[in-house]
Amino acid sequence: MKAYPTLKQCAVLLVVAFVAILVHGYHPGVEDAEIYLPGIKKTLDPSLYPQNSVFFMSHARMTLFPNLIALAVRVTHLPLAWVIFLCHWLSIFLLLLGCWHLGQLMWARDIGLHDNTDKSGRGTLPTWGGVLLIASLLTIPVAGTALYIMDEYVTTRSFSTPAVVFIIVNAIQRRYARALLWAVFTAFIHPLMVVFGLGFAAVFAWTNRRPAEHLQHASVAAALLPLGLFRPVSGAYREVLNSRPYFFLLRWHWYEWVGIFAPLMLLAYYGRLAKKRDHLILQRLCFALIVYQLVFFAAALVITIPAGLAQYAELQPMRSLHLLYIFFFAITGGLLAESVLRHHLWRWAAVFAPLAFGMGFAQRQLFPATPHIEWAGAEPRNAWVKAFVWVKQNTPKDAYFAIDPEYMALPGEDQHGFRAIAERSRLADEVKDSGAVTMFPALANEWRDQVQAQRGWRNFQTADFARLQRSFGVTWVVLQEDQNAGLNCPYKSQEVAVCRLDSGAGAKVAIAPQMRSD
Repeated sequence: MKAYPTLKQCAVLLVVAFVAILVHGYHPGVEDAEIYLPGIKKTLDPSLYPQNSVFFMSHARMTLFPNLIALAVRVTHLPLAWVIFLCHWLSIFLLLLGCWHLGQLMWARDIGLHDNTDKSGRGTLPTWGGVLLIASLLTIPVAGTALYIMDEYVTTRSFSTPAVVFIIVNAIQRRYARALLWAVFTAFIHPLMVVFGLGFAAVFAWTNRRPAEHLQHASVAAALLPLGLFRPVSGAYREVLNSRPYFFLLRWHWYEWVGIFAPLMLLAYYGRLAKKRDHLILQRLCFALIVYQLVFFAAALVITIPAGLAQYAELQPMRSLHLLYIFFFAITGGLLAESVLRHHLWRWAAVFAPLAFGMGFAQRQLFPATPHIEWAGAEPRNAWVKAFVWVKQNTPKDAYFAIDPEYMALPGEDQHGFRAIAERSRLADEVKDSGAVTMFPALANEWRDQVQAQRGWRNFQTADFARLQRSFGVTWVVLQEDQNAGLNCPYKSQEVAVCRLDSGAGAKVAIAPQMRSD
């Protein structure tokens, strides 16, 4: 068997990746896409977002991600929507390809670290078992981290995730030059996630050279690294941090703690099985994963307990679980295939078909007012997305919007981002822009001023909108249709209205029938 997948195997991985999209859904403008997609669009067209772009450009300036996507648009001459979809498909394929390589390593017997296949070919079924389980569980929550293995849209994590897997695959094979190249790529895409990849690679190398009884000293040392590096936490910044309970380990629910330790206990069991079955690399991986997670768990405790270290919550050491879950499910799927599924096709179908159905059903509940797959170029069916598209097509690029600061959490809105879809500037919100503040504390006071100015949004009247216009230069607002604000609203549907703030007044203007969306 070859060290690399054949063209046929690559084709199968591409098909599995596409089926995974069908299972888990595709929503290019939701959740964190509100941070990443505007950065790409502003890179392509600098005239967009002339106001308040700091809330997403702070992220964009720290990564080459928007530049790479923009380059792909310019090179292929495809519409951005199609480039984003193809990048999503490609990122899932790369993750599955990385898991395929990982499986070839884990399920080999009696081979050196420079090889990556079982000479008998007996690693094939476990390898595909791990790949299929990962593909089936892409949108499973990673304990209390607010992460999935892979999102239903494109972000920096879409490419840092498979890159981290390739860091470790190459590190296990002692191909350190390749591992370093993948690490550099990851650092340019997602500077935080590369820490976990390099951290695990270091732990794997170290645990294969040091006695296990010394590992507790490494855990304590790693946990104490942040001590002595203090900086004050402002009231506004503390308010934002407190809105993110998943930053603080002691605020996790009991079932999220189960999500930490249940995989570790199972990995300990898997390690014993691997030893019995002569899977040397799998045995080492299981042990290294346990040590790796305990180190970051200790660091998370140190950050959570002393109040003076709250500023380090932005580092989110428990995101280490993201990598742990990928490896854990790849191993679990392999053991399931090796011990239970074997060559019985009906067993594979009996396991993966209900699993895929269940994951797809769960995703439908998260986006009930939106098609399961928002195909590139398709007409939107979500009422809020329709309004945002109207804004994009019918308002000037320098239009400055205000919208309910909690609009992404409204029923029927389904977490769609205004900036990502409408391509217009808006005042800061409480749902997504607060996430930017957690990473960039200098934005805290500006964020608080804008959000406080929008408190009580549902009860705003003409005078309140005039105040936003005077204070921030807002020229348009997006309202729920039942808000009787007395404004000139060129766009109305049964759920959403888009209204212009006429200078000096805000007198109500009748809606021309042809201007209504419905």
